[in-house]
Amino acid sequence: MTPDLSLFLLRTVEHELPNLRMFNEQRASIPRGPGKWSPKEELGHLVDSAANNHIRFACGALEPEFRGPGYAQEDWVRLHGYETMHWETIVNFWFQYNTLLARLVARIPPARLETPIVIAKNAPVTLRFLIEDYTLHMQHHIDQLLGREVITAYPGAASAA
Repeated sequence: MTPDLSLFLLRTVEHELPNLRMFNEQRASIPRGPGKWSPKEELGHLVDSAANNHIRFACGALEPEFRGPGYAQEDWVRLHGYETMHWETIVNFWFQYNTLLARLVARIPPARLETPIVIAKNAPVTLRFLIEDYTLHMQHHIDQLLGREVITAYPGAASAA
């Protein structure tokens, strides 16, 4: 099993939950700048990312390889209407979904971490890379929405899956 990757994900969401809960509804509704998402939309994007990666993680753990689409993140955020949802609802859903993903990751046999994953027209990566990149991608966006001076970088940023 893969407790290291699972713990990395779980510790990230547990560490950031109190920070996200410090936002009030008004602060969570203000975009970071012109053409930028509000914290509600940015965390909503992370919910969408969790949904897309849930399928990738599960299929990668069960199949010899996974090939799947990318996703139109701007369209998904708009379609879900995160800006009209209550901040607490988005935060709780994000936390619960990622807790579920951490449980899933913990149950993936180590040999399955080498499963090739192809997203859209990107080069293949391993399931291990995808899980690590997913967690770093999450931290990157949380750093942004919390307005931190140092923003976490992640390897998949070039392909923005």
